[in-house]
Amino acid sequence: MVKLLTVVGARPQIIKAAALSRAIRKSFSNKISEQILHTGQHYDNNMSQVFFDEMGIPEPDFNLEVGSSGHGVQTAAMIVGVEEILITEKPDFIVLYGDTNSTLAGAIAASKLKIPIVHIEAGLRSFNKSMPEEINRIMCDHASTLLFSPTQTGVSNLQKEGFNMSNQPPFTSDNPAVFHCGDIMYDNSLYFSEIANEKSKILEKDNLSPGEFILATIHRDNNTDDPVRMNGIFEALNHIASNGITVFLPLHPRASKLLKQNINKNLYQKISTNPNLIISHPVSFLDIIKLEKNARMIITDSGGVQKESYFFKKPCIILRPQTEWVEIVDSGAAMIVDADKDKILKAYEYFSGKTNLNYPPVFGDGKAAEFICNQIIYFINNYDKLTLN
Repeated sequence: MVKLLTVVGARPQIIKAAALSRAIRKSFSNKISEQILHTGQHYDNNMSQVFFDEMGIPEPDFNLEVGSSGHGVQTAAMIVGVEEILITEKPDFIVLYGDTNSTLAGAIAASKLKIPIVHIEAGLRSFNKSMPEEINRIMCDHASTLLFSPTQTGVSNLQKEGFNMSNQPPFTSDNPAVFHCGDIMYDNSLYFSEIANEKSKILEKDNLSPGEFILATIHRDNNTDDPVRMNGIFEALNHIASNGITVFLPLHPRASKLLKQNINKNLYQKISTNPNLIISHPVSFLDIIKLEKNARMIITDSGGVQKESYFFKKPCIILRPQTEWVEIVDSGAAMIVDADKDKILKAYEYFSGKTNLNYPPVFGDGKAAEFICNQIIYFINNYDKLTLN
């Protein structure tokens, strides 16, 4: 039996972990056992617990409850907590997702203890090292033994950084294996799409008509903490909502706290009284899926929502200077506008007039989690030939 310790800490990781946990329960329960460690990086129930409840993910076996704090304090607390559990539980692998502080902490703790790291979403790059996520993903990749990239672009990025695609066993962090596996979020989107249709009542609750609203999400600190950027984004959203189209914005707690503080008084008054700009509390994963499937267009700074817009064939306006998901931009289905009001409005006008966008199948076949499980089992079954530390 292969023993995995899966580390999650933020909303996107909890959702991603659902795909792997589901595959283990369905097809690999006699070969893989999984324990889940929640760092508590997202501690608000609307941002964390609701996803465990709604998506059928087993309750975490461990919760570090580190909460919110500065990067150094938060990451250090996670390293201490993860290390203690790794020493006690002695898993065969630690499974890490994406690029959060939880990812970095897990990678540091496991690498020091010579526990092999499985990194899911390896190879993604925004090529902007001012983003904490970029540092986290690079550090994790270069400490990992098994790297699973959702796209061919991710594989190419790793190759450019010196990873040898022809490595042969025994695999170690010095001689890692790189796989193009497809995107586990595509697995999830396919699986939860029909469930969302049945269970989510978000459209009825907020009186939203399919195809007649824009979905917007904002959460990155460079957008919420910078008054200039935040004003630019909300000026654009208010303008769009003032021209007859509903903009639905489930607002991240970070942005909610800073909205009145960072938005100028005149603009704050406008968005507070605009009936077509609906500012909501965070919504569940099934609700966000339902919203994405029924939106006319999506405006976001979230990497996950960018992809989901592509999965559901919706044009996407990206509120960032770069994206790690270059495929969706290259396809013409998304446009990078940063926090520039004029660029946001220009992209909105462009996509409003486009009906023939292309969405090539670049994110796999919806079976990435099964592929990952099979590769992990293969390496453990061949443990005599492979040195996994």
